[in-house]
Amino acid sequence: MEQHNEGSFSKNLITAALVASFIIGGISGGVFGVLAVTQPQVSTWVQRHILNSSSLSATSNRIADQGTLKVEEESATIDVVKEVAPAVVNIVVKQDLSALSDSTDPFNNFFGFPFRQSIPEGKQEVGAGSGFIITSDGMIVTNKHVVSSTDAGVNPEYTVVLNDGTTYDATVVDTDPFNDLAIVKIEATGLPTVELGDSESVQIGQTVVAIGNALGEFTNTVTKGVVSGLSRTITAGDNNGSSETLENIIQTDAAINFGNSGGPLINLAGQVIGVNTAISQQGQLIGFAIPINQAKTVIDSVQKNGKIVRPYIGVRYSLIDEALATANDLPVQYGALVVKGQSATDLAVVPGSPADKAGLVENDIILEINGKKIDENNSLSSMIRSYAPGDEVTLKVLHDGDEKEVILVLEEFTQ
Repeated sequence: MEQHNEGSFSKNLITAALVASFIIGGISGGVFGVLAVTQPQVSTWVQRHILNSSSLSATSNRIADQGTLKVEEESATIDVVKEVAPAVVNIVVKQDLSALSDSTDPFNNFFGFPFRQSIPEGKQEVGAGSGFIITSDGMIVTNKHVVSSTDAGVNPEYTVVLNDGTTYDATVVDTDPFNDLAIVKIEATGLPTVELGDSESVQIGQTVVAIGNALGEFTNTVTKGVVSGLSRTITAGDNNGSSETLENIIQTDAAINFGNSGGPLINLAGQVIGVNTAISQQGQLIGFAIPINQAKTVIDSVQKNGKIVRPYIGVRYSLIDEALATANDLPVQYGALVVKGQSATDLAVVPGSPADKAGLVENDIILEINGKKIDENNSLSSMIRSYAPGDEVTLKVLHDGDEKEVILVLEEFTQ
């Protein structure tokens, strides 16, 4: 009888213990649940030590890696800005617009009474842009449209403002007749300079930084983005109504504003890979830069010749693509179709030009230069720019349905 009671007591004790453990477990689970929700450190501890420590560790490592990459990129951006900014300059253009009032005002001296518009006297700021120093003695690269005179007959004055606020009178050495580039010079020594990179190695998606005189007043503005596209062709216009077709241009989403023109586009190695030149008015964060390798040709020419020397062939042309070939029933879908312009004076072949001397005529199709095919990625003008005046090139030409080779000697373009 006593043994039976002892067994019952043991069973009851075990049952009570189990019930107690369930109650305690439930309470503790609830407490941990509340703490996990309200206290992130508790949740992290539970996941790390109880639930899945290996998974959490991997996630933490990924977050840490991302944080490290972000810090490294930010640090690299800060470093390149510190390195390059001292060599970025502001270019201010001034003109005396009052000199125009007497000669251009149609109402001046109307009925014998002099009439004068309220134009301020003296030199007035009419433009501003950016540039970057490439030699310690003051050679500066900028855009042609930054230093182009805004009013014919009025000589502009150029002032370069350095990063430290020092100002210099500047002269325009030369402007590129085929590209939106110019070389400006100031008389100074010991100036900070930029390092020129290789635009051929630029890749879509890589990080880039633009520095310039945004809106003509916010000096050394820094914007950051990526390379959005390569080998773009754009038609860039200015406030004077003139326009220019630019080829093989770098597209970026780094913000480029008025005043940034002529400033450098930089990679995270601190090298200039482009010259900021234009923005799209139809979209947001669509900017363009001239590849630095095109600017290198201009720089080399000025250093060797004291001016920008460009070869030319002397034809007007349309680049052939599938649409143009179909519309005009052309036998090929690549090459440069020699055509005249809209004006009667815009001849297909310039008289006395290298093309004229070589016998090229309207409706000829230039297929290749020295064995390299002319297409959307390699236009005739961009290929010609890679040569020098005096170079002899072999053209493959389609004339009246027959292919032939034409030997042509390039000449220097004179404006």
